[in-house]
Amino acid sequence: MRLAILAVGHKLPGWVADGCAEYLKRMPRELPLSVVEIKPEPRGSKTREQLLAAEKGRLDQALQGFARIVVLDERGADLTTLKLAQRLENWMQEGGDTAFIIGGADGIDEELKRRASDMIRLSSLTLPHAMARLVLCEQLYRAVSVVKNHPYHREG
Repeated sequence: MRLAILAVGHKLPGWVADGCAEYLKRMPRELPLSVVEIKPEPRGSKTREQLLAAEKGRLDQALQGFARIVVLDERGADLTTLKLAQRLENWMQEGGDTAFIIGGADGIDEELKRRASDMIRLSSLTLPHAMARLVLCEQLYRAVSVVKNHPYHREG
């Protein structure tokens, strides 16, 4: 099974790329994680719907081959790390590659949200997209650590 974060956006600070790279290399060989940048649609005079539709087209191309889509959304399930680990373990048992989608500045197309297998949120706080990407990388690594009984995650 492979995991991928499909994130709309580009030109992120170096510390985000460095942080994500650190967690990507820590992932176990049997559960590789990648980050795929999806080019945001130039704003110009386009409506929000036009922007989201263009980004949806790019996301759809990147989603080919993924059996499971998990959308990050402010209205998604509020999971603890242990709950995320349980979901990850279930997905591993079910098989099939999993893609996590972080939308652009205008969000994610509604049709794509309806197609998602799951919707989760990282925080009740509004996070910058760069921070969301890094937090998701870390939390997926932490969830794998929980599943594998690795000492990285410690319950207080």
